Amino acid sequence: MNVNRNKTEERPLWQRNLVILWFGTFMTGIGGSLISPFLSLFVDTLGNFSRAQLNLQSGVIFASTYLMTALVSPLWGKLADTRGRKPMLLRASLGMAITIFLMGFVTATWQLLVLRLLLGAFSGFVSNSVALMAIITPKAKSGRVLGMLSTGMVSGTLLGPVFGGIIVNQNGYRATFWLTGIIMLLVFLLTLFFVREKFVPQVDQVKMGFLYLIHHLPNIQVIISMLFVTLVIQLTDKSIMPVLSLYVRQLVKNPDQVTIISGIVASAPGAVMIITAPILGRLGDRYGQHRILLGGIVVSFILYLLQGFSQNIVQVIILRLLVGVSDSALAPSAQVILARFSPESATGRIFSYNQMMQSIGAVIGPLAGSTIAAYFDYRMVFLFASGFIVLNLINYLFNFKQLKQA
Repeated sequence: MNVNRNKTEERPLWQRNLVILWFGTFMTGIGGSLISPFLSLFVDTLGNFSRAQLNLQSGVIFASTYLMTALVSPLWGKLADTRGRKPMLLRASLGMAITIFLMGFVTATWQLLVLRLLLGAFSGFVSNSVALMAIITPKAKSGRVLGMLSTGMVSGTLLGPVFGGIIVNQNGYRATFWLTGIIMLLVFLLTLFFVREKFVPQVDQVKMGFLYLIHHLPNIQVIISMLFVTLVIQLTDKSIMPVLSLYVRQLVKNPDQVTIISGIVASAPGAVMIITAPILGRLGDRYGQHRILLGGIVVSFILYLLQGFSQNIVQVIILRLLVGVSDSALAPSAQVILARFSPESATGRIFSYNQMMQSIGAVIGPLAGSTIAAYFDYRMVFLFASGFIVLNLINYLFNFKQLKQA
């Protein structure tokens, strides 16, 4: 027993934290995805809405969390650089636990909107986990480690909608909020007792503002390029989320199967990403993250375009499974490139800007997707996403020479 304990204590800090943060992001993924695919259906229970009203209100409520996250992320990023990443992990997990649990008691859409805004103010567990691991992990292993960390979030996101669909069928929508709150409380406790951080603030660096970083950071063009990649990833992914269950309801004949099939469709990319993310991370470390990133952009464009022309739910599920391959290439590669071009003294802020771009994309995506769905066909949402992926490809080609250094 003592021998095993000593061996565990002798493991590098990054290996020990990876185990805990992987499980923490896994539980965060489950907690965050239990209700998301069914949020529009839950909103429908809070009033009598027309089709257009339901789509628009679902989009606003879904996007509100990310709007608030975009506003507060720079503040949390600066605090992460001055106070450490662990306090930010604790703040995020406890705040999410309280706000999500309270959502189970709402009786009107405005109450849900307020709590979703508060949820956005407390978010940041995954981004701070990535920032912490990016700093303490050896650069030669960063692709594999960040790819592995991403599977924690994806695994939870994969299982969450399936469990959520079952819970909704058996116990109603509100039970999913209460269960999610309990899950996030568990994440808080795990982080409090098991995550370790050797943090030494660099006072002369943390006083540097955003404008200073823009003008003095080396390779700032690459960093901005990856921030744009992050924005487009989130925009395309989140554009379909507010209307996903409504789209499934349109394709599925049996109404009793809507929530379960919605969960399957929402979690399908994660089923593939669990397997492919670590593999693509290792390939990126060996052959270049820029090559993996390019492949992800091209494949995602093809898949979203095909989803716009799918004729039945089986085709949608198959294409969503294949989206997991492109997702495995896109987000981890962008994060690794950011980590390799970010000085340690500004890593927290750069990854907070990355989260801000995630949030901006998650605001624009749902609002645009729900608006398009309200006035056009649901299939147009996928074609809209494909158009933005083209912008991502142009961004990549414009910065190709710099990205080859990653």
